[in-house]
Amino acid sequence: MATGEGVTLITGASRGIGLAIARHLLAQGHSVIGMARAVPVGAEFPFFTADIADADATAAALAQVVADHQVLRLVNNAGIFLPAALEEATPQELDVMMAINLRAPMQAMQAVVPGMRAAGFGRIVNIGSRAALGKPGRLLYGASKAALVGLTRTAALELAGDGITVNCIAPGPVETEFFAANNPPGSEQRRRFTATIPTGRMGQPEEIAHACAGFLDAQAGYTTGQVLNICGGLTIGIATI
Repeated sequence: MATGEGVTLITGASRGIGLAIARHLLAQGHSVIGMARAVPVGAEFPFFTADIADADATAAALAQVVADHQVLRLVNNAGIFLPAALEEATPQELDVMMAINLRAPMQAMQAVVPGMRAAGFGRIVNIGSRAALGKPGRLLYGASKAALVGLTRTAALELAGDGITVNCIAPGPVETEFFAANNPPGSEQRRRFTATIPTGRMGQPEEIAHACAGFLDAQAGYTTGQVLNICGGLTIGIATI
């Protein structure tokens, strides 16, 4: 439920899960602004552009956002995925992954929290990943998303007295453009992947958006520091029949 006050900032809102969240919130009456590397063709809401791999560019864009808008809700959705096993991972890949998946969300939170504190209200949702619990070939990605969980929990404690909640959604496999490109429909690779999911199907971006809207609701003020895995049952394993 939107309060009618302030705007909702969504990073990585140009496609996939971020766009699904934006559309869901718009339908609920939220005022939405996005942040991405480029304004998408046919944008349905205002965008600020920034390459969040660059800390200075991120800071400049966020400064403009808070100068122009009262941001009372933040969804840190933008992220990067680079597959790597332990013996393949490089320090350079780790730097990129941590910059985009952890440093940029921290910067966004730092930018909007003063305004939230002044308003006595704020909702922050960080989009993590089930891979934070461990998955072969996801060494750096899982590490960066696990760090985001730590950021979420500690920030939740620091901000709880200010009327600001901080929660994390950790999706499992979701049917996005990126996933489809790497796992084409009908492929054996996709079949094997889907067979590991207890529900027997991929998640949909709209299902992540639905959960995100709940954390952002004005009445969700007693829920903070939590991680919600939306993964088709992957966090509990596959039952043996």
